[in-house]
Amino acid sequence: MQDSMMEQFWSTSHISGGNAAYVEELYDTYLHNPNAVPEEWRNYFDQLPRVNGVLTQDTPHSVIRAQFEQLGKSRVRTVTVAGGSVSAEHEQKQIKVLQLISSYRFRGHQKAQLDPLGLMQRDAVPDLELGFHGLTNADLDTVFNTGTLFIGKEQATLREIIEALEKTYCGHIGAEIMHITPLAEKQWLQQRLESVRSNPEFTKEQRLALLERLTAAEGLERHLDSKYPGTKRFGLEGGESFIPLVDALVKRAGTYGAKEIVLGMAHRGRLNALINVFGKSPAELFAEFDGKRSLSTSGDVKYHSGFSSNVMTPGGELHMAMAFNPSHLEIVSPVVEGSVRARQDRRKDKTGSKVVPIVVHGDAAFAGQGVVMETFQMSQTRAYGTGGTLHLVINNQVGFTTNKREDARSTEYCTDVAKMIEAPIFHVNGDNPEAVLFIAQLAMDYRYEFKKDVVVDLVCYRRRGHNETDEPSATQPLMYQVIRSLKTTRTLYAEKLVAENVLTQSAADEMTTNYRASLDRGENVASGLVSEPDRSLFVDWSPYIGHDWLTPANTGCELKTLQAAANKMCEVPDGVVLQKQVEKIYEDRRKMAAGALPLNWGMAETLAYATLVEQGYQVRMTGQDVGRGTFSHRHAVIHSQKDGSAYVPLANMAPDQPSFELFDSYLSEEAVLAFEYGYATTAPTGLVIWEAQFGDFANGAQVVIDQFITSGEHKWGRLCGLTMLLPHGYEGQGPEHSSARLERFMQLCAEHNIQVCVPTTPAQVFHMLRRQAIRPMRRPLVVMSPKSLLRHKLATSTLEELANGSFQNVIGDNSVDPAKVERVILCSGKVYYTLLEERTARQQENVALIRLEQLYPFPEEELKAALAPFTKIKDIFWCQEEPMNQGAWYSSQHHMRHAVQELYGRDMYLDYVGREASAAPAGGYMSAHIEEEKRFVNKALTV
Repeated sequence: MQDSMMEQFWSTSHISGGNAAYVEELYDTYLHNPNAVPEEWRNYFDQLPRVNGVLTQDTPHSVIRAQFEQLGKSRVRTVTVAGGSVSAEHEQKQIKVLQLISSYRFRGHQKAQLDPLGLMQRDAVPDLELGFHGLTNADLDTVFNTGTLFIGKEQATLREIIEALEKTYCGHIGAEIMHITPLAEKQWLQQRLESVRSNPEFTKEQRLALLERLTAAEGLERHLDSKYPGTKRFGLEGGESFIPLVDALVKRAGTYGAKEIVLGMAHRGRLNALINVFGKSPAELFAEFDGKRSLSTSGDVKYHSGFSSNVMTPGGELHMAMAFNPSHLEIVSPVVEGSVRARQDRRKDKTGSKVVPIVVHGDAAFAGQGVVMETFQMSQTRAYGTGGTLHLVINNQVGFTTNKREDARSTEYCTDVAKMIEAPIFHVNGDNPEAVLFIAQLAMDYRYEFKKDVVVDLVCYRRRGHNETDEPSATQPLMYQVIRSLKTTRTLYAEKLVAENVLTQSAADEMTTNYRASLDRGENVASGLVSEPDRSLFVDWSPYIGHDWLTPANTGCELKTLQAAANKMCEVPDGVVLQKQVEKIYEDRRKMAAGALPLNWGMAETLAYATLVEQGYQVRMTGQDVGRGTFSHRHAVIHSQKDGSAYVPLANMAPDQPSFELFDSYLSEEAVLAFEYGYATTAPTGLVIWEAQFGDFANGAQVVIDQFITSGEHKWGRLCGLTMLLPHGYEGQGPEHSSARLERFMQLCAEHNIQVCVPTTPAQVFHMLRRQAIRPMRRPLVVMSPKSLLRHKLATSTLEELANGSFQNVIGDNSVDPAKVERVILCSGKVYYTLLEERTARQQENVALIRLEQLYPFPEEELKAALAPFTKIKDIFWCQEEPMNQGAWYSSQHHMRHAVQELYGRDMYLDYVGREASAAPAGGYMSAHIEEEKRFVNKALTV
């Protein structure tokens, strides 16, 4: 019957397979409004096969095209539609009209008037011309079906259709939405844009509020220019609409019940946002311009500083935080996401309704920095999703001195990278504040409706140079000829409102006078600032302030409690079928819990997490392959061989336990580590861990380590308890996968800013991880974690060592008689076992091996205590497997020498034994690796 119907249909239709695009447009129209398509098409679509009784958007591809090809028929004749007889010529033009509507939706943004300067290079858009579609001016007054165009009626003249499309897609807003796959999202966006022609009517109060915010944005820049001429501030002149944009987003989020907003941005406009949105005291800012110190730390330049405040919105009080940001532009983006996720987790906000991230970008950095792509890629993942981020681009069309598109990027827009996650992109002319306000509200509405990222590209300009000391006409002479002749955005909008009798010129001038007077008095000028904020809206860090490295922490655990936790974390529910090797690992762990086997690394590590969770500490761990562990030692996530389902024993220790979250990350280091830093700076109560697949992978995140992890406290006073596990050890695996670059971390050590540990036993890792959570001091922990030691026959511990012990910064040598020892070898990490095995093979008794388990802060007193029993030694060496110019030698020898000479006198010299200096971390040939190791081990043990 279907074939008969199709034969009959095609015998009376002129449509052939070459018009598939038209059919798809008709089908899209049918899905939205069946009555908006001709009856023949409606009847045909009614007969199409359905999936579970529902038509799908893909049906034209899977069914209609195939039927076109099968039938291959095309015949022109007059057809009858509701309302009378229509010629085939009209039907053909109806097709072209629908194609024209589609063209405007796809490419109208390329015709939009986005650039306040009028200099933007715009290619011609031929498919927006009537002739391209076989239409002429003679068709302008002909009535056509409007399809899915939201115009208020099912039929309209072509003139009305084009007018609606031009206003919607080619005015001061350029909307890129047709790359979005989900039909519901496209339909929603089209309705919001087309129903008001991208130009809604705002009330008098809204328009006056817009002018007031523009007055504030411009007023601050002028005030600073007059008060501190020629001083860097990375002003917002030319982009003043950014202030009402952010202000509108904050208020809109508040109406949805948001309780917190975290905003990250680089330099441009930062001071303006701090004063006019966040409510920083102008007097405090002026003091910073005067060079006065506001922190007891080294501090940072004023346009890097963070800030927080509470503001009142239509939906209630809302806490706002601006993230501290270094000069590395986009690196703050994933930090903001991490901070937001931590706040959402604290609030049990699974949908991201209560905490909203806003990230502000520069156009050049947005196009050029790889971390932008990495941050977008994390947006819909389990571990890093935050319910949608508002991305705002202050697009002043110049990156420092570069403005030619062929130099700045390879894409038409700086925002094209956002298409990879199908985020809607709204380009908006910064000189039209009402368009900016409309897009701000639309963007926040979209975020809450679909829980996805959205991009607002504020196309503006830079009235001055990159900073206030530059002369921009040296590199952009034509651009700045135009800029010098332009009225400011605030002036243009004030003139518009005066012309429309919204206010008088004197009232507009009074706004400016009042704002400047408030600045002169040092008063807060942000709107809705709450003077006595609700402290429940933000995290209380007071329990973690004022602690140092000597703050005690009981990391032991009663033996019965420890065994109970060990047994509980080895329980596997019925129906979960373990893979053979995994089953053996869990069987061994049960034996370890019973005391029948010594504990290996994987058992001790997971026991640390289990006991922390049972004591009320949240644990979060991410990284590539952390569930299993790169070296297959952890297996904290069990994958059932029956159905592929995952089970996490540590997340099921008790019904009311805090969260244990373990996520395999996507293949990123920079964004993921930045995210976890942001999370840890906002979640002080638990243990936050990032594990590198191999230690050298931290190379890809070096900017995070340099500018946040090791220096954030010193620059900004930001505490952070992040733990980094970096597999490290020389096993002949070549230059890339041997070294976690210990020397780089040691070089960054100063003023007790981080901890660097190299644990060598399971008990040590147990106590080290527990100490990081239990001790109230919050500073980053960098761990050179093992590879071969995960299963080394000598690297084991007992339950009693976990129950009764603590982390030892230095482990002395109790296995030799001090009276017989002539040489002491200081070492750290895996090389200890290499030396120990060779010493045992030689049955040597005159060499002692002392392990430094914490390299920084340097444990001088513990080292002296470990050395004290050896009173008859002749010499002392530091031994490492890394090349001489790497590892800990260059950074720590002065600490070790000081301890040695205090104990033995200045005649005792600390010498080095290990690999020679090398440009690469390790060799790539196993034979050479073994030969090098034998050479330095022999030298170390030959007394």
